[in-house]
Amino acid sequence: MKKRLISIDISIKPYQEFIKDLTTLALNKNSSYTCVANVHMLVEAYNDRNFAAVVNNADMVTPDGMPLAKGLKQIYGIEQDRVAGMDLLPDLLSVSEKQNIHVLFYGGTQEMLDKTQEYCAENYPNLDIVGLISPPFRALSEEEEEDYAQLINESQAGFVFVALGCPKQEKWMASMRDKIRACMIGIGGALPVMIGLQKRAPVWMQKTSTEWLFRLSQEPKRLFKRYAYTNTLFVYLMIKEKFKRQNHTN
Repeated sequence: MKKRLISIDISIKPYQEFIKDLTTLALNKNSSYTCVANVHMLVEAYNDRNFAAVVNNADMVTPDGMPLAKGLKQIYGIEQDRVAGMDLLPDLLSVSEKQNIHVLFYGGTQEMLDKTQEYCAENYPNLDIVGLISPPFRALSEEEEEDYAQLINESQAGFVFVALGCPKQEKWMASMRDKIRACMIGIGGALPVMIGLQKRAPVWMQKTSTEWLFRLSQEPKRLFKRYAYTNTLFVYLMIKEKFKRQNHTN
């Protein structure tokens, strides 16, 4: 089941059900993709219909940001677990290690992927990593895309963790559905946090929807404009949605 929150359809289920369903997709090598959605993604989808279609055609859309989980509560009264990429990634790696699911990482710099390999060797010693691909930071030709798809299929990966950043990773996964026989998940900023290149906010900030402030303090130049715009627009859209629904019920 999915519920529309302003511009995106968010999957509604407990956290452990996401883990179970994603694991099934990976074991069966179903060509599928999952978007890990936050306020930034929701606003991108609000401003771009084509991108909204990319997100809403995904097999699953998880509420990564606490504001999205709280938004579902405000609009629908649904108590939805937060399903953050920073929790999802290590949990799925742990499941993959236990169930012998091959995993592949696609995106990011070579340095980040080297650190990923080191981190996994230390923390998931029995995990079978069948690929770490750092594609060029430019638009790829059709032939290059086909070569990467073939390479990934030949690796027999069950999970493909995509770290290209939003909205690039979501568009790439959508273009690769039915071409790559694996469960693709857009993990974006979760990977550098997991391997220690960036820190994660304290638990109290995660629970109070202020994790963005912690991230802003780490990367002020890159994130200030984005947060000033997206957070303000999200609050406005939520207030507008609430009033619209109240008027409909009156």
